[in-house]
Amino acid sequence: MKWWAILSALLLVIAAGTYQGVSFLNHSPSSREIYKTIDIPEGASFRLVSDLLANEGLITNRIYFGLLARWAQKDKKVKSGEYALHTGMRPMELLDRLVEGRVLLRRVVAPEGATSYEIGEILDKTGLVASDLFYEVVHNPVLLDEFGLEGESLEGYLFPDTYHFAKRTPTIEIVKQMVTKFKTVYDESFQRRADDLGMTQNQVVTLASIIEKETAHPSERTLISAVFHNRLKRNMPLQSDPTVIFAIKDFNGNLTRKDLSTPSPYNTYLIKGLPPGPIANPGREALYAVLYPEEVDYLYFVSKNNGTHHFSRTLSEHNAAVNLYQRRKVS
Repeated sequence: MKWWAILSALLLVIAAGTYQGVSFLNHSPSSREIYKTIDIPEGASFRLVSDLLANEGLITNRIYFGLLARWAQKDKKVKSGEYALHTGMRPMELLDRLVEGRVLLRRVVAPEGATSYEIGEILDKTGLVASDLFYEVVHNPVLLDEFGLEGESLEGYLFPDTYHFAKRTPTIEIVKQMVTKFKTVYDESFQRRADDLGMTQNQVVTLASIIEKETAHPSERTLISAVFHNRLKRNMPLQSDPTVIFAIKDFNGNLTRKDLSTPSPYNTYLIKGLPPGPIANPGREALYAVLYPEEVDYLYFVSKNNGTHHFSRTLSEHNAAVNLYQRRKVS
């Protein structure tokens, strides 16, 4: 009768194992959705993946999870990356997400008027790429050739927008996505209008970047554009503070008379015409403002210290506005 006892015990073990396996498949580790971020390295073994999940309480049994993966022929199909998972997920749901590679995407907001350096700092803070590496790629001449752009860098062509990137996305792919977005916005209609104005794409982007830095008020962009267009037509220097600041390394926020008299290709107090390239990355509205300036004869503008500007047609009007809004502030 011993063999009946052995068989019974074996059947009991199989039944218990089957019950536990079915229970494992049909139940999540918790009824509560406690979110965990799991980073699966490149080339990670399935055993390591199971350990990572078990350590975070996302699976209750490494062995059953391994058997499930092998049965589904998915144990060698898990993709590396950063995942947002929760304890309310059943094992097959979790496994499918890892196999499909539905990785966590980090949100990056590149604001209008940000420089490439500032965008690099934003990417660095989100843990996507070191700012110095980003800056290096932005200045890669091979990429300039690839996109058919002139200049020394991609400054001006990193289009301001909200992006979503996975961890370990190559820096060059991040840069390419931003430039591709610019090319989508700066379409044939923009280029035709630039041709009508006798402007190159680089000139349009350069002037748009200056406008972006001069005002934060959308309603003023076309007016400031008109001022700069009028000054360019009269061969007057633009006299734009942001262009001077762009050339100052580690600018401390205080623009001095010495700064304004220091020679630089970007010092539009000393040179006439546009600087050699963009000083920031303009958005669509700033680009549009360059192409469609207001039909006014303003030649000057001065800050009213409330975020807006006073516009003038003559130097005497401008000086009066400076006395009203700037010199009074000092006293």
